[in-house]
Order: sequence, then structure tokens, then C-alpha cells
Amino acid sequence: QVQLAESGGGLVQPGDSLRLSCAASGRTLSNYVMAWIRRAPGEERLFLAAITWSGGSTYYADSVKGRFTISRDDAKNTVSLQLNNLKPDDTAVYFCAARGKSYSSSIYYKPEEYNYWGHGTQVTVSS
Repeated sequence: QVQLAESGGGLVQPGDSLRLSCAASGRTLSNYVMAWIRRAPGEERLFLAAITWSGGSTYYADSVKGRFTISRDDAKNTVSLQLNNLKPDDTAVYFCAARGKSYSSSIYYKPEEYNYWGHGTQVTVSS
């Protein structure tokens, strides 16, 4: 069982940056993939980025590559998402999600493939 808790969201202006954190707990996380997925009002969930606990391999949606950065801290069981140059369209609830590692990394890009979820943290970008 994996428990996830997001933090770091808030109200910012366009162009600002935020760093979201996801605290993960479980008996072992070495075989898990952690992801950040967001849901904007009236829209479907959007995969942002993922990272493996073991090895630190990263996976990014093309739409956020170069602007968002995912990282992990194994010692603290924490996964972070650095959000730079935020835009109003980035306004959404940002979720931390997890699933076991797969032989096929293609599924990491699909929000429906994750079976553990946090409650989300709100990011609002407005002037």
C-alpha cells in the first residue's frame, strides 16, 4: 500500500514558479513509478511527468518538457515537480500518483494506469 500527500500549491502570478512536493509512504517504493498528473476545471486529467524510484528514469509529456522538472529524494521518500514560467492555463489541481514499474514504460503516460493517488494540491495562476 502506498500513501501519497501533495503540498506546495498556491496562488501565483503568470511567470512565477512553484515547487510541488509529494510525500510517499509504503513498505517499499523501489519498484514504483511516481507521476504528476493534473486536472483543470472542466477538462480531463493530463499526464505531466513521471519518475522511477530506482534509477530515476524520467518521462515527460511533450507539452511540459523544458518547463516542468520532476525529481526525487529517495532518503526523504519525496517526489517534487518544479513548475517554471507558470501560465494561467496551468491552473489545475495537481495530483501525485503511483503505480508499480512496468515492462512497458508507455503506460506511464496514461493517468488511468495509476492506482494510487493523493488528494491533490491546487495551483492557481492568475494576475
